[in-house]
Amino acid sequence: MSADATAQTALDVALFGEAMLLLVANEPGPLEHATGFHKRTAGAETNVAIGLARLGLKVGWASRLGTDSMGRALLATMQSEGIDCSHVVCDAGQRTGFQFKERVTDGRDPQVEYHRKGSAASQMGPADVDAAWLRSARHLHATGVFAAISDTSLQAAIRTLEVMRAAGRTISFDPNLRPTLWSSPETMRHWINELSRYADWVLPGMEEGAFLTGETTPEGVARFYRERGAKLVVVKLGAEGAYFDSEVAGTGRVAGFPVAQVVDTVGAGDGFAVGVITALLEGQTVLAAVRRGAWIGARAVQVLGDTEGLPSRTQLQEAGL
Repeated sequence: MSADATAQTALDVALFGEAMLLLVANEPGPLEHATGFHKRTAGAETNVAIGLARLGLKVGWASRLGTDSMGRALLATMQSEGIDCSHVVCDAGQRTGFQFKERVTDGRDPQVEYHRKGSAASQMGPADVDAAWLRSARHLHATGVFAAISDTSLQAAIRTLEVMRAAGRTISFDPNLRPTLWSSPETMRHWINELSRYADWVLPGMEEGAFLTGETTPEGVARFYRERGAKLVVVKLGAEGAYFDSEVAGTGRVAGFPVAQVVDTVGAGDGFAVGVITALLEGQTVLAAVRRGAWIGARAVQVLGDTEGLPSRTQLQEAGL
């Protein structure tokens, strides 16, 4: 790719990951009793991609979808958000993954039932990584989900990290643990911690951080990843906010933002990542970045879908963030 071509197609952030059609029950209660559902998008990487694009960043998303109605709906949604989908392959011989989600009214984590085994995205491998396209981005955001969906996607995830690390780009990594996708808890712990070694910014939740590191405090979790090369670790603490340990800003805490009612906790961590990534890429301080992350995460838990709470740039400015 020529320098001129690179300049024309330059991305702020690139992401690889699976999008799934999300079917949310219309009424509370066990999924087996639900009689109606409404459609949404789902996927850790796509949630982040949508959030970044809404805040004005140029975002590229690489994946595979089927050519079924679910795949067509997901692709249209991502394109409508202004996301570069030039590296999304639509394969007529594969099917798109989907999931059902319970409607909850008491603030607990909803039951989610996945139907993604053997999906189009799970067929992705290292050959799907277009290194030139990837290097046209100044930042890569990766999660533990894409790496977990198949052996080949794990190798693709490693390849994306290697390419961006070698190119000197910044990398953020959210463990986003999905135990049912891994062969064992030990395998999950091993690979998530291996993947995190490539990242500049690591964003674990406290519960998953404790599992991954054996530490019982935010300080301990952050120290574990800082000692392994991360320049910034932000440990998400739910309603209590977040703790950070930074190469340039030292350590600190940010309080959580008040939430009138928790509607659905799914997607809160993805919203948090959107806030941290956008602020840091804008050159804001670590403290400001973590505050923005906490604010978007608080918005995310007050809505039903994964992306409805992700703000526009205008909403962000109105909040003074």
